[in-house]
Amino acid sequence: MILENASLKPFNTFGIDVNARYFTRFDSVQALKQILKDFQNIPLLVLGGGSNVLFSKHFDGLVVKNEIKGIACVEENDESVVLKSGAGEVWHDFVLHCIDHGYAGVENLSLIPGSVGASPMQNIGAYGVEIKNVFEKLEAFEIATGEIHTFDNAACEFGYRESVFKRKLKGKYIITHVYFRLSKKINLNTTYGAIETELKSKGILNPNIKDVSDAVIAIRKSKLPDPAVIGNAGSFFKNPVVETAVFEKIKSEYPTVPSYPVSAGFVKMPAGWLIETAGWKGKTIDNYGVHKLQALVLVNYGGATGVQLFDLSTAILKDVFDKFGILLDREVNII
Repeated sequence: MILENASLKPFNTFGIDVNARYFTRFDSVQALKQILKDFQNIPLLVLGGGSNVLFSKHFDGLVVKNEIKGIACVEENDESVVLKSGAGEVWHDFVLHCIDHGYAGVENLSLIPGSVGASPMQNIGAYGVEIKNVFEKLEAFEIATGEIHTFDNAACEFGYRESVFKRKLKGKYIITHVYFRLSKKINLNTTYGAIETELKSKGILNPNIKDVSDAVIAIRKSKLPDPAVIGNAGSFFKNPVVETAVFEKIKSEYPTVPSYPVSAGFVKMPAGWLIETAGWKGKTIDNYGVHKLQALVLVNYGGATGVQLFDLSTAILKDVFDKFGILLDREVNII
């Protein structure tokens, strides 16, 4: 079914009320081919979970929502399995599927909003784990030709919260299926962030993958607002990687500033710390602002526009740069 002048408010976690000229859904490659055959020479936007997008205006084109579902084991040996997932699966549902079957590797990525298809596009990550660590390959529909192409790990050119699909191939492909290699032998990563502390508080000394997942869920719920209650897109900014000399200059003024080593001569700094120290944490302007518990998260308390939230992010970028000489990058896609 093709809807005209359809509201996109239910399809973006910020809850921004804009319209699409046309809106439809697809649950198979064949259905996608037919839609694109019927709608040619018109702007196209593909939505998954709508959790990494900020609409600044109405979309004068076709919005298609990816609802390709299904999770299947396509390869298995004594040490690992390869799962094939439809790109329209909810990411957290996929994580829970893995945990239920005893497959390790994505438990640290619990409760991240969005779809499976968006996970390699953004190389999602949390608590010391990134998609590239478990990614096998993906299948993607080339819009120009209608052909299905396969991309392995190297071809995706993963970087920090990005991939080739956010750079030179942006807007050229629609991801249909993603393959993940998961371990049947448990090798937990519990040293990053507050996971270890959370486990100890529950008296868990020998955790399994569900314990780690539960800990991550508890931490995220304590820090991050639920998009079903308060409009948001999770982390709005990327953590910057800066030269050690820049970091040391900041540390001389703020001795307790946190950091994470990246490579020789470079460290990663928490964008949330920079934003909070610049005075933005918890700031509210009318019906939108910066979340009171996590400065990385911009929030829409109801009725805010995408332009207002974008302008807020611009003001934050300017203040952080003026104070620290560091230019943050937005993680959310601006439409």
